[in-house]
Amino acid sequence: MKAFFEGLGYLFTDILFLPMNFFRALELENWWIANIITWIFIIICCAATWYWLKQLTIFKQNNDDDQDTTAHSFLS
Repeated sequence: MKAFFEGLGYLFTDILFLPMNFFRALELENWWIANIITWIFIIICCAATWYWLKQLTIFKQNNDDDQDTTAHSFLS
């Protein structure tokens, strides 16, 4: 059982986190490039939020949004 957990430790520290070690070393040279993954996720989240708000305005203009507080029978 000990070998199993040592194998998991080796997998995560020496194999799966290898790209993160690269970014950690890169951070000393250029902070912006080292955080490129973070910037990519921020851009994706901003685009998704913009699309979601755009769809909300489309439904609002077409009066398709149902804002009835008694949407379920147990609430009435």
